[in-house]
Amino acid sequence: MITGGCLCGRVRYESKVAPIIARLCWCRVCQYIAAGNAAVSACFRTEHFEVSGEPKDFESVADSGNRMHRRFCPECGVHLFSEAESRPHLIFVRVGTLDDPGVAPPAATIWTASAPAWACIDSTLPAYEGQPPPVA
Repeated sequence: MITGGCLCGRVRYESKVAPIIARLCWCRVCQYIAAGNAAVSACFRTEHFEVSGEPKDFESVADSGNRMHRRFCPECGVHLFSEAESRPHLIFVRVGTLDDPGVAPPAATIWTASAPAWACIDSTLPAYEGQPPPVA
């Protein structure tokens, strides 16, 4: 069982299976979410994922053109998940909210074309200038 949640504990989640992949994302929206850095997200199948508590939803359109639902704790403000309407079978979880972030090491870096010149991009990981091919 993989578990996690927000800083105050109001929103918790669990997955019965391991993530499909984890990636570092340098799109501009993820830079906002991660306070100027890349956001590290792990992709899980929604059929094995449960959330307790009621996160707030911020709807927007990503650089990829996907309509996104970005969810965060209404109490402490921690950003927890993103879901694309075009891929309802997947949920992207912020790795820093996992109880054990070590279960989801990044396997790629995406949207590198949007990264600032000072960004530290791991040259040992595959990198994509924009949206990579779908994972599932």
